[in-house]
Amino acid sequence: MGNIETILQTASRASAVFLGTVGLFLVLRNAQFLLAPIFVAIILGLMFSPVAAWMETRRIPPSMSALAVVLLLLVIIATCVTLFALPLSVWIDRLPLIWRKLQFQITGWEPFFDSLSNLRDQLRDIAGQSSSMTVTVEEDSTVAQIAYIAPTIFAQVLLFLASLYFFIATRDRIRLSVLSLCFSRAAKLRAAHFFRDTERDVSAYLLSITFINAALGFAVGIAMFALGVPSPMLWGLLAFALNYVIYVGPALMVVILLLVGIATFSTFPALLVPAGAYLGLNALESQFVTPHVLGRTLTLNPFFVFLALAFWLWLWGPVGGFIAVPSMLIVYAALRNGLPMSQNQLFSRNDSTARGVSRM
Repeated sequence: MGNIETILQTASRASAVFLGTVGLFLVLRNAQFLLAPIFVAIILGLMFSPVAAWMETRRIPPSMSALAVVLLLLVIIATCVTLFALPLSVWIDRLPLIWRKLQFQITGWEPFFDSLSNLRDQLRDIAGQSSSMTVTVEEDSTVAQIAYIAPTIFAQVLLFLASLYFFIATRDRIRLSVLSLCFSRAAKLRAAHFFRDTERDVSAYLLSITFINAALGFAVGIAMFALGVPSPMLWGLLAFALNYVIYVGPALMVVILLLVGIATFSTFPALLVPAGAYLGLNALESQFVTPHVLGRTLTLNPFFVFLALAFWLWLWGPVGGFIAVPSMLIVYAALRNGLPMSQNQLFSRNDSTARGVSRM
């Protein structure tokens, strides 16, 4: 009888955990408008917390240090947008030329595509399916779409800025409030260590990645300049920004530089050179620089990093790709300080099988 009751209790707990997890996923999925800006604000707030703490040690009030951090972020964003705007508008105007040159290049591969088309028709005949296809194109006004999306984006930006300000200004009070809910000294110690590790790990990761991405962007800009690619600063800035989204960002950068190569060069081997140069620099960064810089402090398993990235990209798109690794660091800190020592060894920083955050 006792065994049956134990089994039922375990099953009920597992069911409760499962239903709670499903409910959490549904909330995250359906509340993206509200939660995504708040999550990004918390992640960036953890990144800029050392800056705010440095100002507060010089007797600057938390409200003013938080305001200074928000203004600093706005200046950085405005500078990046200004640097992006002019060269990006030039390349947008060149999109028809790129499309025509791409069509010209594809014309040389026409026999290959014809053979694929014939193979497809043969497979459809074998499967008994018709090869006819109806394509319906729905037309919509671009101006109407912009007018519909603009208020949503504006509201999310305001929510992000407000969340960032209040998180940085009240982070110490949030910590003290959570610690006051812990009744035992051991619980307070674990909670304090969780806050310390979360702020340290997320800040160290994002600041380190920012410097690494800046170095990669600078190298890409120099490489594009040496290869004679127009607007080399634009591709350096783009490489810097996209490298925050591991795996997906570098892959998108390769596609963009492949199109740039088609628009810039005429011969087939030459048009692959910009993308090839970026792949070489990215491989050097991901395989040597990043593991060397982060490997001694972060030991996340690359498989779990990939799963976290896939989950957050599916959930929130590019925003999810940005917060995937920082959110995993927060979970890592919670497990490290919440699990007993015997289980905590599974996440040891000396794990030889996980040499840093693997990136593409």
